[in-house]
Amino acid sequence: MIRHMSSHPARGLSRVLDDLGPSLLDLLLGDPAAAAELGGVGIHDPHDEQHYPERAVVLGVGVHGAAEIARLMRALTGAGAAALVVRGPVDTAALEAVADETGIALLGLTRGASWAQLAAMLRTLLSEGDVGGAGEQTLGGVPSGDLFALANAIATLLDAPITIEDRSSRILAFSGRQDEADPARVASILARRVPERYRRIHEEHGVFKELYRSEQPVHIPPPTLGDEVALPRVAIAVRAGDEILGSVWAALREPLTREREEAFKEAAKLVALHMLRFRAGADAENRLRADLVATALEGGSGAVGALGRLGLADEPLLVMALGLEPSGDGDHAQVTAERQRLTGALAVHLTAVQPRSAVALLGDVAYALFPVPDDSASARERAAQVAADFLQRTGDRGGALVGIGSVAPEPAALARSRTNADRALRVLSCGPGYGLGSGTRRVAAISDVHIDALLLEMRDLAVANRDELSGPLARLTAYDRRHNAHLVETLRAWLDAFGDVIGASASVFVHPNTFRYRIRRVAEVGQIDLQDPSARFAAMLQLRLMGLYDGGGKPKSVGEPKSGRPTDK
Repeated sequence: MIRHMSSHPARGLSRVLDDLGPSLLDLLLGDPAAAAELGGVGIHDPHDEQHYPERAVVLGVGVHGAAEIARLMRALTGAGAAALVVRGPVDTAALEAVADETGIALLGLTRGASWAQLAAMLRTLLSEGDVGGAGEQTLGGVPSGDLFALANAIATLLDAPITIEDRSSRILAFSGRQDEADPARVASILARRVPERYRRIHEEHGVFKELYRSEQPVHIPPPTLGDEVALPRVAIAVRAGDEILGSVWAALREPLTREREEAFKEAAKLVALHMLRFRAGADAENRLRADLVATALEGGSGAVGALGRLGLADEPLLVMALGLEPSGDGDHAQVTAERQRLTGALAVHLTAVQPRSAVALLGDVAYALFPVPDDSASARERAAQVAADFLQRTGDRGGALVGIGSVAPEPAALARSRTNADRALRVLSCGPGYGLGSGTRRVAAISDVHIDALLLEMRDLAVANRDELSGPLARLTAYDRRHNAHLVETLRAWLDAFGDVIGASASVFVHPNTFRYRIRRVAEVGQIDLQDPSARFAAMLQLRLMGLYDGGGKPKSVGEPKSGRPTDK
């Protein structure tokens, strides 16, 4: 039976240092044992009012120099923080007295590690004891679902650093002593996945095929890749019946004895139980969070309670709606997986910027509740910039779009903010092909695309009423269809150019005299007085709406993202 090898509390700072240091964190100053129970993770923002959890680990992004660090440590004393993480190098001698005075531990982020990686790992580690709300349950002497504790226990049995990976070679958990391994393992821990160059070598040599068809540990010689030096590996698949859940990898300096190989096989069975428990707990948490976000977005009587459970009560919020650009190709499972990937990435990105954010995938749209200080132009611009930064980091592969709703100063206004976020997302999804003004934008606030949203809603009304094209535009369209006369194109160019014949004729590549003739024919055939401002406005509006009509003048529907409450399916 495997026993948990760490005597430190599951959510204590000592346990964090055991599991993440020195791969990610180094203790610079302070007593980690003084922070027996950590309350969560906070990110320091000098330009925003801070609300940290009790006994938080605060990430001092962009905090440099002994004087600045000292000021922040003193400020964090009143907030009840347990530790501060800064990027080195740090003059520890100048900060010893401040650490003694405040009681706050000072940690250094390892060179090469990113703040986003650290935030994600800390939140994973600190939430493990909460999975399923059953922190007292154990499997094989290890707290249920605690993969980090299990990795440390297996590392002790094998006397080798361990990683637990999923089928895509993402690192789910790792043991201590990773500094005893090789650069490839360190790179894997920092990126939280095996580098592509090593994964490709394993695929070429059939390592994964052998791993997934064998119930025995598979011994892998060190890969040859330039001048890089790597240790041999031994890996074993983690199975639940016929399903491959992942694998456990050990970096070896000495071959395993027969007894250790047997222990490794038994450990893999225990890892399967923990991975299933972890997955079940994560699924339950995701469903609960999605239900709370959905309840809050409805803005009804349950919204206040849901926001309280999400930690978002009593502050203005706005809703972001993340969707994928419509595409006729692509397999449904792949699109669904891409939505889930983007939802998880958005949650990590937003919590790094604003820890109190909440994200959930509801139907085909991921909704984020994003706290803002007030309903000001600067607050809305900051939200748009945060969304744009996210899309820039994720790249164009997913074709993601983000609509941003109005600010909700109170829970009852969240439903309106969600509706406005959906309206902005719909404008982006329809794009310039429908004559809208969104161009190539991937982020839009409702205040920026309000007119386009109104035009789409006018189209919806036309569809509902089964309206057909009528009046001057109907006459011009019918004439063009019979005579190939380009009168609709001529009218659109003339209106877009504010009646400037020279500019309008250049835009459609005809001689000005030809254009003058055509515009006279527009007035005659369409029976429209182009000197009448009301007639011009009506024509401009109908032209903007013409994307709604097919060749027979019948209305066609305009698609929109689907959203809804989560299901248990």
